[in-house]
Amino acid sequence: MSFLYFKALHIIFVVTWFAGLFYIVRLFIYFAEAAEKPEPDKSILQQQLLIMQKRLWFGITWPSAILTLIFGTSIVISLHLYDPLPGWLIWKLTFVAGLYVYHFLCHRIFKQQQQGILKYSATQLRVWNEVATLFLISIVFLVVLKSSLSMLWGIIGLVLFSAMLMLAIRIYKRLREAR
Repeated sequence: MSFLYFKALHIIFVVTWFAGLFYIVRLFIYFAEAAEKPEPDKSILQQQLLIMQKRLWFGITWPSAILTLIFGTSIVISLHLYDPLPGWLIWKLTFVAGLYVYHFLCHRIFKQQQQGILKYSATQLRVWNEVATLFLISIVFLVVLKSSLSMLWGIIGLVLFSAMLMLAIRIYKRLREAR
């Protein structure tokens, strides 16, 4: 029975972690866009965005990432203590490791922006924001389908989805610039 509680908590914290990852990059984008505004708008907006970033990052995103790891590890240990890990789970854990790398790279951007350093444009950050979507799709397909062949089709679909996403970002940018 405790396994089901761990599983439920794991899913809850995965959802809140992804929510934090999606929203933090949006705040990075808004911070970069605020840099293009005239004073005093620029300073006012950026100060507020820095506060929002800090509260989100340390109040929701980091705790959710840690709790996701704790409950996920508990589930893997309880289910596969003496059995080898199935192939789909190894792939899932690989994508999860990639998601943690993404998280740490977001932390680096967070620290830069907290110091007023802008290394990425709003457009670059919009593309970066979609990386979490790619991880989400990959992980969910692996968990639900539990098949390497399905994963192959999922990756092909992911590549096509990525191409469509990049095209949509370019179209959106052109529409914004046309205004």
